[in-house]
Amino acid sequence: MHYKAARLDALDIFYREAGPHDAPALLLLHGFPTSSNMFRNLIPRLAGSFHVVAPDYPGFGQSSMPDRANFEYTFENLTNVVDALVEHLGLRKFSLYVMDYGAPVGYRLALRRPEQVQALIVQNGNAYDEGLREFWDPIKKYWADPRPENRAALHFLVEAKSTRWQYENGVADRTLLDPTTWILDQVGLDRAGNREIQMDLFYDYRTNVPLYPQFQAFFRTYQPPTLIVWGKNDFIFPPEGASPYRRDLPNAETHLLDTGHFALETHGEEIASRIEGFLLQLKERRS
Repeated sequence: MHYKAARLDALDIFYREAGPHDAPALLLLHGFPTSSNMFRNLIPRLAGSFHVVAPDYPGFGQSSMPDRANFEYTFENLTNVVDALVEHLGLRKFSLYVMDYGAPVGYRLALRRPEQVQALIVQNGNAYDEGLREFWDPIKKYWADPRPENRAALHFLVEAKSTRWQYENGVADRTLLDPTTWILDQVGLDRAGNREIQMDLFYDYRTNVPLYPQFQAFFRTYQPPTLIVWGKNDFIFPPEGASPYRRDLPNAETHLLDTGHFALETHGEEIASRIEGFLLQLKERRS
């Protein structure tokens, strides 16, 4: 694995990269509140057969964290950065692994580059109204009424207790969890100014919901081969968000796993094996 940074529009965008550059490309898009670190074990498992790239968004992980006065933290701008990285790396065709925030970033990217997306791997990443349930109620309240007290009511989401909860909730055997994951995430969240960056993104998430019909139209029109590996005990993106994919992608392969939000932490080997088999089968069909 190589740890790199690309200078893109005055930002240093960190990314992990592994595998032969002439192999099929797989772009791994992380969620909140983590970074490409969530893929630290998956990347070496897939690097023998694929060119794997996992960036950190601005304000996350090792990438630049520009001041909010100089960079607008929106999902459109996160997509702009990933799009620029795709161009910088010369990725002509690629598959997408999308999780949490990675879903709207990846699907916005797919709308821009529909012919380049070869396949989708969806892990607790939403594209349907059915998937925004109870967890989202205080966030929806903020969307509807962005007064300071409703913004402040979301501050708990970037506190250490909540960060750890995201990893532990829905997990039967917590001894499988590596505590350094939530500790590292919290270091990022605790940086001066980062809380307000995350509040901006919570508010801007509302702009993804009106795009759901466009995401779904992309699924229906292009029918990208799709593998869904979903932690079924996730309270943030529950399984009600997984089943609607089959409306638009009837051939999607779906596996509901007995775990929570960060499914790779407990079911990494199973997910890696399923991805490997899925993508190698696609490669054989195309060869």
